[in-house]
Amino acid sequence: MKVAQYGTAIVFLHAIVHGLHGLAHVQIPVPLSLLQIVFIGGVIVLAPIVAAGFLWTKLDRIGDWLLLGAMVGAILFGIYNHFIAISPDHVSQVALNGWGWIFQITAILTLIVDGLGVWLSLWALKAMPQPARVA
Repeated sequence: MKVAQYGTAIVFLHAIVHGLHGLAHVQIPVPLSLLQIVFIGGVIVLAPIVAAGFLWTKLDRIGDWLLLGAMVGAILFGIYNHFIAISPDHVSQVALNGWGWIFQITAILTLIVDGLGVWLSLWALKAMPQPARVA
């Protein structure tokens, strides 16, 4: 029950921070490719919501794994696009004025929140009893 509560809280926080970051993308504007949009929609938006739903059911182990995968995917996507690949999405390419401040701050906050999601998922998977093996 605690894992479901904590997991849902992380997903809620994840949605707020990524939502603000997405709004900054629109307001600045910082364009995204079709592939990036599909990845964001599936991995960063949809997968955590589905995972949170699973955490409240008997499929909670699947929820933990899905949350772990979504959070790792979001972290890797954010690190690459905001801090490695020089593109309009790189933090060095967005001016620190207007929505640029929100963009910069949320680019960092997404890594922190998603890192907490990874930690929570790993903790839950370690603490959860292993399913019985069929001989």
